[in-house]
Amino acid sequence: NGAYALAVFGDSITTDHISPAGSIKEASPAGQYLIEHGVQKADFNSYGSRRGNHEVMMRGTFANVRIKNLMLPAGADGSREEGGLTLFQPGNEKMFIYDAAMKYIAQGTPTVIFGGEEYGTGSSRDWAAKGTQLLGIKAVVARSFERIHRSNLVGMGVLPLQFKGEDSWQSLGLKGDELISIDLGGEIKPQADVKLIIERADGNKTEVTVKLRIDTPIEVSYYQHGGILPFVLRQLLAA
Repeated sequence: NGAYALAVFGDSITTDHISPAGSIKEASPAGQYLIEHGVQKADFNSYGSRRGNHEVMMRGTFANVRIKNLMLPAGADGSREEGGLTLFQPGNEKMFIYDAAMKYIAQGTPTVIFGGEEYGTGSSRDWAAKGTQLLGIKAVVARSFERIHRSNLVGMGVLPLQFKGEDSWQSLGLKGDELISIDLGGEIKPQADVKLIIERADGNKTEVTVKLRIDTPIEVSYYQHGGILPFVLRQLLAA
């Protein structure tokens, strides 16, 4: 209830867009974290080499230098600023996605991601789902999902929701400053229709039906436990 969009993306957002493996920029949240901990710029190495460090990988989530958050306004030539940036709401304050995510978490505000077709395409990079969860993102709403990334999101306790028919964030006129709520109904059922409730800045509300992309009964159990890891731990503790 009452979530803000952390980012709004177009089509074909890859797992490398979500969790890059490339070099770490000095000005990025991950670069600043390493500097604060005494690491020289020459020793930053890459996100791929630091994937055992969740502090670096959290800060690297959605930090690809080529990613375009379409919440940011277009320039005079129609181009969009690249890099892991967003507009913190309310107020449209521009900052790194990681910094905005931590501010939302600190104030208890959930967040969601909007995407287009083939969200999560590319390699089955587990950190793409892990990082999403660690940034406090509760749901990803897209036109379609790559198979493995959809499964990984559920495994991390993040809701994948799919637009139906011709619906999209564009057709709904979303800008990123709306309040988003999700009504799952009384009982979570695989591939059920659920309600996406959009409250706009002027107070108008729109309800749209989306498909819950929790596809199997065991995935329902994973989600209800907050992901595969807590599900398995609770089974072991009960044994």
